This record gives sequence, structure tokens and C-alpha cells, in this order.
Amino acid sequence: FTSRNGIEGFLQRLKQLDLPISVLNQCRLIAIGKDAECLAEYGLAVYCIPDEPSPKGIVLHLSQTPNIEQQSILVPIPKVVGIPEPNIIPNFIADLQDLGMKVTPIETYQTRCLEKSLYQVEIELLKQGKIDLIAFSSTGEIEAFLQLVNQTQTHYQSAIACFGPYTAANAKKLGLSVNIVGKNYHSFAGFVQAIATYFAGDHSTEIPA
Repeated sequence: FTSRNGIEGFLQRLKQLDLPISVLNQCRLIAIGKDAECLAEYGLAVYCIPDEPSPKGIVLHLSQTPNIEQQSILVPIPKVVGIPEPNIIPNFIADLQDLGMKVTPIETYQTRCLEKSLYQVEIELLKQGKIDLIAFSSTGEIEAFLQLVNQTQTHYQSAIACFGPYTAANAKKLGLSVNIVGKNYHSFAGFVQAIATYFAGDHSTEIPA
């Protein structure tokens, strides 16, 4: 699992198919960061929580597993609608295939941009310089935001925060100037701490190339 949405969508589908959650006891479950707690709440044992809380961290862990090329892996993924698909999940699937694994991706939830008319108030506040910070937790959010405003962040005065280095790297590729990058991206607590540190006066950050 690469996200909590993936976990929730997958378990909901099990319920719709009248499959007992115990069927997952036949599998090894991997989740990143605090998402593992979601599985534990359902009474499911987590085989691995990678040291790096990212799809890359999952690949690194599996690459060190003996006979991994003989294994099959199911990957719940988002269906991306109306915005360019971020590179995170396609790269993840390609990396797993490079390990020699048999990869089965399944769409379990949607990532999409909502109607611009729903956000006229927020967009106007941005234009007026009344939003101090825009916080992104995924590349999909950045793609959707840019589609909503139909222009780059250079027109606004808001600081830009990204949950972790992968989101920050994609933000830079999409033309945003990133001010804050979460260093402890196992949870949103680390993201909040990075934001608090920035506004307390420490504006140092490392932006991925």
C-alpha cells in the first residue's frame, strides 16, 4: 500500500465482494509511515514498514529480500482523472518490475481536480495575497491546484510547503518555488513541524534538484 486511501478503498472493495478481511492473512502487507496504523486498526499484521516512507522505500526493502523475483505483488493505485498522472506510481510499478516481480496494479480510488467554481473564494484570497502558505502532500494536489488557478505560483505571494522530497522535486519541475520540505515525512506531524520551524524564522531548507 502506498497510501491510506489505497488501504481504505481496497478494504471497502473486499467488503463489497463479501470477502473476509482474514483473506489478507495469506499475504505479506507493506505500508509506509503512519499508514501501517490503519492496517493495525483492522487487526491486520504488517510485514514491513520501510525505513524511508515512500514507494522508493518499499522498492529498496524488497530489493534486499531473497528470491524476490519469484514473488507476485498487488498494488492498489489511484485512477487519475482530468489531470496529468504524477510519475510516482508509474515509476514505482516500473521499479518493482525491474526487480523481476509480477506486478498487479488495481485502481481503488480516484485522484481528480474538482470544479473551479467550488473554490472562487479561496482563489480570490490567493490573488489578494491573504494566504500565507499553500501546503501540498502529493504531486496530484499540485497538478490539480495549477489547473484550478491556470497559472504558476509566481503570481502569488504564498509560501509553498511540500510533504517530502519527492513531492518537492515534482513541484519544482512544475514551476513552483518551494520554501518548505518536510524532513520527517513518516507522518503529518513532521510536516507540521517543518512548517512551524519555517514560520518561527528558520527559512533553511534543502530542495531536491
